[in-house]
Amino acid sequence: MTGSGLSNQVGASVAALAFPQLGPAGVVAVRQWVAAVVLLATARPRLRGFTAAQWRLVLALALVFGTMNLSLYSAVDRVGLGLAVTLEFLGPLAVALAGSRRRGDLLCALVAAAAVVVLVRPRPSTDYLGIGLALLAAGCWAAYILLNRAVGARIPGIAGSAAAAGASGLAYVPVGVWAMIAHRPEPGAVLAAVTAGVLSSAVPMLADLLTLRRVPASVFGTVMSVNPVLAALVGWVVLGQRLDVLSWVAIGVIVAVNVAAVTGPNG
Repeated sequence: MTGSGLSNQVGASVAALAFPQLGPAGVVAVRQWVAAVVLLATARPRLRGFTAAQWRLVLALALVFGTMNLSLYSAVDRVGLGLAVTLEFLGPLAVALAGSRRRGDLLCALVAAAAVVVLVRPRPSTDYLGIGLALLAAGCWAAYILLNRAVGARIPGIAGSAAAAGASGLAYVPVGVWAMIAHRPEPGAVLAAVTAGVLSSAVPMLADLLTLRRVPASVFGTVMSVNPVLAALVGWVVLGQRLDVLSWVAIGVIVAVNVAAVTGPNG
């Protein structure tokens, strides 16, 4: 589980190295293609057997999947890996809190909101667009969780998720082609984008499938809650993006709230 999270964040940092030549959209296109190849090869869904209702869910999931990654990588490009991933984590946190009936979770939500204010600390130099993109990624992640549940309930196995990844990868073909023509990236940048796709899509997807067969969902959610910390550490080591003490405290509070949410009776 820790390896999955670390792989995801290292992949995002490698993706950031390719931004100057490919741009976030070009890197996301390559990532979507890698995810499509891995999931389609693993699941081998029978696409002709899908009903119209199933296809509507699959296409909605594909749209959310593609938007989530594009908004996250655009946010990473503007505000850094640690802040972007921490704000994105508000998505699954909101889903966990919304599904809870514990009174204490209202306090958790308020504490998380206060931590976000401390983390963002609005001031004249604040990149509000970058923060907005990270929050858009959070909303997409919340929608992704809910749609994945709906797809999983109506389509056996991971066939629905694989079909969604394939549709998203197909939609990004024009974006990727445009990025290659417009930016004319060096082979190293393309290799970095492919590596990011493998580390952030292929490795976590397969690792999570194996992990969820062996550990309870609450334990999985608890360990995955440390992703913002991993993102901040990787951003510091790989990209040189340093955070101050208050930012580290705010990230720690958000992680603690998320752990409390996923380990509760309704988590």
